[in-house]
Amino acid sequence: LYHVLLIYVILAVVAISFEMRWLCRGCLLFLMAVIWCAMVDVLAGKPPTNIETVTDPKEWKKLLRTRTNVLVLYSLGAVPAELANVFGQVSMDLRGVATLVTLDCAGTGKKLCKKNKGVPPADEPLLRHYKDGEFHKDYDRRITVSSMTTFLRDPTGELPWDEDEQGKDVTHVNDLQTLNKLLKGRKPFLMMFYAPWCGFCKRLKPDYSAAATEIKPEGLILAAMDVNKQENGAARVKYNITGFPTLVYFEAGKLKFQYEGENTQAGLVSFMRNPQQALVSKPVEESWADTPSNVHHLTTDTFHTFLKSESSVLVMFYAPWCGHCKRIKPEYADAADEMHHRKIPGKLAAVDATKESSLSTEFGVKGFPTLKYFSNGEIMFEVPGIRDKEKIVDFMMDPKEPPPPPPPEAPWSATESDVMHLNEDTFRTTLKKKKHVLVMFYAPWCGHCKKAKPELTAAAAHFRDDPKVEFGAVDCTADQSLCSSFSVNSYPTFRYYNYFKSSAPYSGGRTEADFIQFMNDPSQPPSPATTAATPSAAVKSPAEEWEGLQGAEALLHLTQDTFAQELKDKRALVMFYAPWCSHCKAMKADYALAAADLSTAAAADGVEYGVLATVDSSQERSLSAEHGVRGFPTLVYFVNGLKVAEYDKQRARPELVEFIKEKYASAVKTEL
Repeated sequence: LYHVLLIYVILAVVAISFEMRWLCRGCLLFLMAVIWCAMVDVLAGKPPTNIETVTDPKEWKKLLRTRTNVLVLYSLGAVPAELANVFGQVSMDLRGVATLVTLDCAGTGKKLCKKNKGVPPADEPLLRHYKDGEFHKDYDRRITVSSMTTFLRDPTGELPWDEDEQGKDVTHVNDLQTLNKLLKGRKPFLMMFYAPWCGFCKRLKPDYSAAATEIKPEGLILAAMDVNKQENGAARVKYNITGFPTLVYFEAGKLKFQYEGENTQAGLVSFMRNPQQALVSKPVEESWADTPSNVHHLTTDTFHTFLKSESSVLVMFYAPWCGHCKRIKPEYADAADEMHHRKIPGKLAAVDATKESSLSTEFGVKGFPTLKYFSNGEIMFEVPGIRDKEKIVDFMMDPKEPPPPPPPEAPWSATESDVMHLNEDTFRTTLKKKKHVLVMFYAPWCGHCKKAKPELTAAAAHFRDDPKVEFGAVDCTADQSLCSSFSVNSYPTFRYYNYFKSSAPYSGGRTEADFIQFMNDPSQPPSPATTAATPSAAVKSPAEEWEGLQGAEALLHLTQDTFAQELKDKRALVMFYAPWCSHCKAMKADYALAAADLSTAAAADGVEYGVLATVDSSQERSLSAEHGVRGFPTLVYFVNGLKVAEYDKQRARPELVEFIKEKYASAVKTEL
């Protein structure tokens, strides 16, 4: 397209020149020569590229000093057309994210190739990656635009499952468009919703891949979708994926039920050959509608009639497989019983949305559980946030519409300040012009980032009249690839840049005074001792974080310094959490109560079942990384300081206690 437009413009100029007779014959011949060269390129199929060529050792040193993500193509003369096209396309797609370089080892770059030990074999070019100024690894992925792009966006990441030869027979669903196409095909399939960092997913992949290979000749489909990708978030919400891996069976283009069978090759193959088998291979959970209670279970036939006869009804739309629904069910039933006992006006009703999908569609139900309030058959409003008996009863005693949610917080970049807001297009070009820049990589939802924002903004204002000092910010939820290229894996992350020639991590305090002190003399970063003494670093201790919760005194709070010593002779379930994490907050009360239950049971039975412990991952990052923590909360079971298993049951008080007791009983039986 670029060349076509160029030719079009030049032809227009030539036409005008002939008409107006103001170009000399020599000029016309030159223009025709340019047109001819451009046409040769077009006919040869050469697209525009952003590839750099380096031959001089000084240029090479400068390149590695100023670029952090470099892929070099070492060749002996001509490069195969397929590789050349892929390399060129990627260079255009990843402008500002990665630098792609060619080095001809048979020509002027011969000396540099030898120095870099990058002389390729005679039969094929060599691709090498350089990260942060040093050799990282040989490129070992497929020669395709998608594979090379994925690698350069996260050079230290694991090989994607869809590129792993082991998973070649799994149907990899990379986006919503592919998912919709699969659903429209109406063939039955089992879908594994997963996240690349999930330990249970990694353990399941070999069996899942082997099962896909075994049943492929039979036309049966095992599919997989990475819902950790931001662009696949809609699928995660639609199918209420709250944990990984989640396996869901689809039939005739619709979700039929969640797979609850064995996570082995044999179990998966057996299920796909007879999809009903999993329903009877385990004890069937009693339907909620068949459980006696004062909750009214409604269907499409009874819904409108019942609601028109009642002046006050709270309806819960749920799915039997939904974990959040399972947790609220007993609270909801107890609330209905209490209302009946105390003769509180109103009714509590429930609708199984997997059976009564038309009602879900009619009332715009998009997730589970969803609670909506009705009066005399008319929907009044949705009721978010009430999940326990007391709150449900209190609401029904005085059913008022909850206040509207606060308006969404304006993006930091929309607020006028002296902070430069950078993105993929502006990051490098801006920093190359600035002598001293402190950049904060952040996420809008991050609590620690919110605390640091006003401090960084105030520091930027302090240096407003100093052209040598700037403060920058990058929103990693909007520019994920930019943050990945600088290995940002926690928020906030601060880095100092000097003309983009050099950079260094900043780990000092996070107050205005800390930032100002550092930028006054970036060559002397604050020591850890100075940082610890800074008032900004005053963060709640784990004991303070859990203070006020019943049973919290029975918890064992661990740090990097105490972890090994405390657990060396204990059985312990450790919860790695972050104070800002909503899922962590939701389970804290149950976790503390379960700790107290175990302490009481141990005293009564005279045995040490085990303890429940915590690690604040926002403060103990290295400890969390050591144990492979990639999301919150992560619960890991340890015996004598050694990791034994990850906890994958419900995050409720009874299940937590049962898990510890089962582990103890199993260990005792083994010892006997």
